[in-house]
Amino acid sequence: MGIVWGIVILVLGLVGWGGQTISWLAPGTAVSLGLMEAEEDVEPAYWADIRGEAMWDALTLWTIVVAGALRVADSAAWAPFGLVGGGMFVYFAGRGILTRIAMLRRGLRIGTPAQVPVNLAMLAVWGVMGLVTILAAAAALPPL
Repeated sequence: MGIVWGIVILVLGLVGWGGQTISWLAPGTAVSLGLMEAEEDVEPAYWADIRGEAMWDALTLWTIVVAGALRVADSAAWAPFGLVGGGMFVYFAGRGILTRIAMLRRGLRIGTPAQVPVNLAMLAVWGVMGLVTILAAAAALPPL
């Protein structure tokens, strides 16, 4: 089961981290791949926020990718990366969901009607993955 979970977090982590890295470095490509909303579909403040979010996420979310790779390799070193990476993904997902809900309630444009539920669902998937990874990593740590 450990290797299977390693593959899950590796794949989902690569999608999250990779998508944010593309969004930061090549926003036009990210829009065409459906990884990011087009600037004309969102409020200017939201556009600025997701651009800064993409940069920060590209610099931090790699930790879960490393955790997944180490878990697949059956290395005990995966657990610390799993704790940090899982925490980063819980934060990433929670902030993303709550910010988007607050913006929607205020009538702000944060994407097309088709994009918004997909974005919220993916953030929820990453949040659950982060929580499960934290629990699994904590269980894998040696006792104090």
